[in-house]
Amino acid sequence: MSASPPVACLECDLLHRRSPLPPGGEARCTRCGACLYRWARPDANERALALALAACILFVVANVFPIVGLEIQGVHSSATLIGAARSLWDDGARAVALLVFVTTVLVPAAELIGITWVLAALRRGRRGWGAVPLLHFIESVKPWGMVEVFVLGVLVALVKLTHVASVEPGAGLFAFGALMLLIAASAAAFDADAAWAQLEAGR
Repeated sequence: MSASPPVACLECDLLHRRSPLPPGGEARCTRCGACLYRWARPDANERALALALAACILFVVANVFPIVGLEIQGVHSSATLIGAARSLWDDGARAVALLVFVTTVLVPAAELIGITWVLAALRRGRRGWGAVPLLHFIESVKPWGMVEVFVLGVLVALVKLTHVASVEPGAGLFAFGALMLLIAASAAAFDADAAWAQLEAGR
């Protein structure tokens, strides 16, 4: 078995050799004292998997049901997020439509599917096809997932629209709010060190 790769401190970039830890232990940087990694529990990512599965369900709900309904002079209209992006595209605002679609649909979907696939494979005691590239991909796309920015933007827009129209928040908006919380909870529960340790052990 090949030697474990060195661990770089996220604070000062000092390289350290990875060594086994006792249960509950953590390794700290010898220069700045920052935490390098913690002891990886075998079931560390059980909660992250459950939250990711729940987030996948909510993601479907958030994109199927309307996010908002408007009634202006007796005319009622509603739209889903994908429908809103399509309307922007049809109206010529293609750069905005593409940005909305990528940051609120494509990237969150890819991140949720990727993390669920990896965690489900590890739970079954397997590496899973493409697990290592998927973990790298998840880390690289995280800055592009902006569900929380979208939800805050919609709330601000709804407050402003109440002066000119009757606004009815749709089920999709509430699902997006819950999805934002679940994505944050799943990211907080996800133990990347434990996942990498399982992948290394499965080689």
